[in-house]
Amino acid sequence: MPPEPTAPKAQADRPAPAERLMSLDALRGFDMFWIVGGASILRALEKFSGSPILSGVRQQLTHVDWAGFRFYDLIFPLFVFIAGVSLVFSTGKAVQRAGKAAAVRRLLVRGLLLFAVGVFYSGGISQGLDGIRWLGVLNRIALASTAAGILLVFLPVRALLGVCAGLLLGYWALLATVPIRAVALTPTAIQEGMARTGATNVHQLYFGTTERVSGKYDPGFNVVNHFDFEHLPGRKYDKYYDPEGILSTFPAIATCLLGVFAGSLLRQGSLRPGQRTLRLVVAGVACLGVGYGWGEVFPVVKKLWSSSFVLFAGGWSFLLLAAFHQAVDVWGWRRWCQPFVWIGTNAITLYLLASLVGYGSVAGRFLSPEVRARWGATGEVLHAAGGLLVLFLFARALHRRGLFLRL
Repeated sequence: MPPEPTAPKAQADRPAPAERLMSLDALRGFDMFWIVGGASILRALEKFSGSPILSGVRQQLTHVDWAGFRFYDLIFPLFVFIAGVSLVFSTGKAVQRAGKAAAVRRLLVRGLLLFAVGVFYSGGISQGLDGIRWLGVLNRIALASTAAGILLVFLPVRALLGVCAGLLLGYWALLATVPIRAVALTPTAIQEGMARTGATNVHQLYFGTTERVSGKYDPGFNVVNHFDFEHLPGRKYDKYYDPEGILSTFPAIATCLLGVFAGSLLRQGSLRPGQRTLRLVVAGVACLGVGYGWGEVFPVVKKLWSSSFVLFAGGWSFLLLAAFHQAVDVWGWRRWCQPFVWIGTNAITLYLLASLVGYGSVAGRFLSPEVRARWGATGEVLHAAGGLLVLFLFARALHRRGLFLRL
């Protein structure tokens, strides 16, 4: 008797075609676009037109002060999510070619390099050794993607689901149950506390407080911020603690793992493209629902990277990936997203250059401050549009020459 056909199994194990990653590059570029120029042009247009619609949209391009969620609060976790999606393809390929040990070495080297770039981006040693900011945006991406990548090398997706759930539940339990000193690390609360107790500095006030409380999620008044105050060396972004601090790195790993789950769906060759889209949508709606409900007891706070925030932002990330996958990969609508692809293939490089050089600064060399001042809001629009043009031209030049400067 002839052997049973094995093609279906081989098809199930085969990754999705490489061109499907165009939607991923486009989504990464769409995400980065708002940081490196998109938000500036929209703010200038809103000021120029005075449109209440643009005013409402512009508000979405600002962060909430603490609890809550706006579009701008999605940009960072979406990038971490996309890093997780990419891990499925890059790490899986590395394991197949060189084995697990080599894949782990690659992840560690890449993570250390990106971490070092993050320290440099935050000022390096320009403020002395005590002024180094050890944890920031790029550092978080480095730590989360390295940890998620190593987990992916050694654990199957089902086990990673358990790890992700454990991180989110454990983080909630940490904030809800671990007692902290009854001190809010905010300038106003510290001044009032020092006046009340006679303490001469924040350390004397903090370590002299014996009263303990738990279950706090307020700014500077939670176990995550207090842990940073006690244990994070160097400069903190918010003076006494850091929004990209030590403990909040763990739920950021869960954000990256959500991307791993999405990438695993895209990599299933046994699924038709439309089925992948549907499953991404279902996952997104489920995460949104759980995250919103969880937010009633564990607030959605980006600066804490709360578990509810992970799921709520993850839900939108799944849905955006589903939309880009359907439009770009399934329907083949590719021309509209080409500028985003240019940005997405060199996202970190363009992000660094936006800070070090500034595309608006380059554009400003062609439009004098006197002209911008004379033209008022029109000048601001032209300046922002010029910066966006510089960004697109540079990104396009890198892409056309095949220069992909990835970390």
